[in-house]
Amino acid sequence: METTAFVEVLRREGDLLAASAELAGPDATVPTCPGWQVRDLLRHTGMVHRWATAFVAEGHTGPRRDGGLPDLDGGALLAWFREGHGRLVGTLADASPDVDCWHFLPAPSPLAFWARRQAHETTVHRIDAESARGGDPTPVGVELAVDGIDELLRGFHARPKSAVRTEVPRTLRVRATDSPGAVWTVRLSTRIPVTERGDTGDADCEVTGPAARLYPALWNRCPFPEVTGDASLAALWREKSCVV
Repeated sequence: METTAFVEVLRREGDLLAASAELAGPDATVPTCPGWQVRDLLRHTGMVHRWATAFVAEGHTGPRRDGGLPDLDGGALLAWFREGHGRLVGTLADASPDVDCWHFLPAPSPLAFWARRQAHETTVHRIDAESARGGDPTPVGVELAVDGIDELLRGFHARPKSAVRTEVPRTLRVRATDSPGAVWTVRLSTRIPVTERGDTGDADCEVTGPAARLYPALWNRCPFPEVTGDASLAALWREKSCVV
């Protein structure tokens, strides 16, 4: 996906998140994020949006702390979220393609990284907001879901921070049934997980389903559509894969 497409995803998903949060109300629980209420979701996502905006808008070339969570609630919190979301969209849309700033996953450019990362950040949290609102969730497009799975498996879980480890080497396969070639082989051991595209070699466990269902499942927002083989590996993923 192109950077401009990710910016449009970010725009749409942030608007949907805000609308669902408004309907649910700040006191509503967020089933996909145990322990959170809608106010926690808005504070967190709004903080992340402002943190990301600062890198691109101010050209920070090293990591920096976020600005913390606001002491806001109700309508003021919702307005704060919408303002920060709009500023992030505008910053990414107007930024020079060669903007130089810090980013924490491999990417064609810093701008490409931040547009992609914030599109997925906001999509996952939009799913959270809709779980609080209730009713049917907004579908996630196949292309976006496949890209998000790839970012999670080959980006986040290729970092030393990944806690998905096994004492004995094991292999987990992830297969999207509605997108040709959308298959990942995740090799687990005591070291950092190693993920490659394709289905080379045997797998101890395979999780399969439509991309739009695998995507939130791998982010622990819902159960895996289908698990074959050693289900303890799928359970390990759910227990250890929290991204920090």
